[in-house]
Amino acid sequence: MKFNTVIILALLLSACDSSDKAAREMPPLAVRVTQATVQDVILSVEMVGATTGTQDVPIRTRVEGYLETMEFEEGTFVKKGDMLYTIDAQPFQAKLVAAQSELAASQTTHARSESDLARIRPLAEIKAVSEQDLDSAVAQEAAARAGVRASEANVELAEIELGYTRIKAPIDGLIGLTKAKPGEFVGRDPNPVVLNTLSDIDPIRVRFSISEREYLTVARHYSRHSRREQHLKADNDRDEPADLVLLLADGTEHTELGTIIASAQSINAETGTYTIEASFPNPNNVLLPGQFARIRAQYQNLENAVVIPRKAVVEMQGRFRVYAVNQQGQVEAIDIELGPKTGNDVVVSSGLEGGETIIVEGLQKVRPGMQVNPQAAKNAAD
Repeated sequence: MKFNTVIILALLLSACDSSDKAAREMPPLAVRVTQATVQDVILSVEMVGATTGTQDVPIRTRVEGYLETMEFEEGTFVKKGDMLYTIDAQPFQAKLVAAQSELAASQTTHARSESDLARIRPLAEIKAVSEQDLDSAVAQEAAARAGVRASEANVELAEIELGYTRIKAPIDGLIGLTKAKPGEFVGRDPNPVVLNTLSDIDPIRVRFSISEREYLTVARHYSRHSRREQHLKADNDRDEPADLVLLLADGTEHTELGTIIASAQSINAETGTYTIEASFPNPNNVLLPGQFARIRAQYQNLENAVVIPRKAVVEMQGRFRVYAVNQQGQVEAIDIELGPKTGNDVVVSSGLEGGETIIVEGLQKVRPGMQVNPQAAKNAAD
C-alpha cells in the first residue's frame, strides 16, 4: 500500500512539473494595439433631411375645361411668363360677350334714368311734378348706376376667367412631368387640378431635423460665439463655426457650402426634434428637389485632444477604462473619462496623455499584469 502511494505522489508531482514547464514555455498572448494619439478634433453633428426648391410652385388650373395645348418640354427650365398650358377658351369668351351685353343694357338703362332725372328735377323745383315723382326718379337713377357697376364687375370677372385659360410660368425654374395631356378635362376632381410643379433650384434648400440633445449642444456653442462675434471676426478664432456641408446619397460632398436660413419656432413634442432649413448654391443644377441628404454641421474645434478608438473602451458599472501595454509588455488597466465621440473614435478628457499603447483586440482575454505580445492593429477603427 505504501509503495502504491509513493508511486501516485511521484506521478502527480511529475504532472505538476510538466504543467508548469508548459505554462512557462507558452508564448505571450498576442493582442492588437494602437497608439493613443494627440490631434485637433473637429466636433460636428450630422442630420438627415431632404432637398426642396427655393420655391416649389404647383401649377393649378383655376377654371374647368378641356386642355388644348402644352407649350413646354417636360423636365426643362422655363422663364417667368412663358406659356405652359392653354384651356379651351370658347365657353369663357361666350361668357364675356354675355357680360358685355349686360353691361351695355345697364348703361342704356342708366342713361335713360339720368335723362328722366334731369327732366323731372327742374319741374319739381317749380312744383310742376310731385315730390314723389322726383324721389322715384332719383331712386331709379341710383339703381341704374348700381346696375352698371355690377355689370362692369361681371365683365371684369369674365375677362379674368378667360385669362385663366392661358397658364403661364409664375417664376423661373425647372418644370416637371405633366399630370394631364391635351384633350383631357381638367380643373375638377377627380380630374387633375394641379397640372405640374415648377421649382427654383438655385439655390436649393434642405430641410432636416436635429434631436433635442444635439440642438442644445450646438445652440449653446453658437450662443457663446454670438456673444464674441466681433472678437471672432477680428482674430479669426479657430473655434468659429463653419458652414454646413451637404452629403449626398452616394457619400460624396456637395461642392458648395450652405447656411441656415430658417428654423421652427419650437421643438416638436411628438418627435423630440427641431426642424431647420438650409440653403446651398446649386450653380450646375446637380441637386433636385426630393433628394436624400445628410447635413454635417461643425460646431467646435478641440486642440491637442487625446483620441482613441471607441472599441478600445471597456465599460464597467458606469466607469470606463482601457487596457494599455507598458514597456515590459505587461497589461495595465487605466481608468479614463470620456469626452465627445467623433466617428469611430472618442476623445479622452482625462486618464491618458497620448502615446500610450492601447489594446483594441483581445480585451476579453487580458488581465492586469499579464505578459502579452502587442501587434499593431491593421485598422483600429474597423
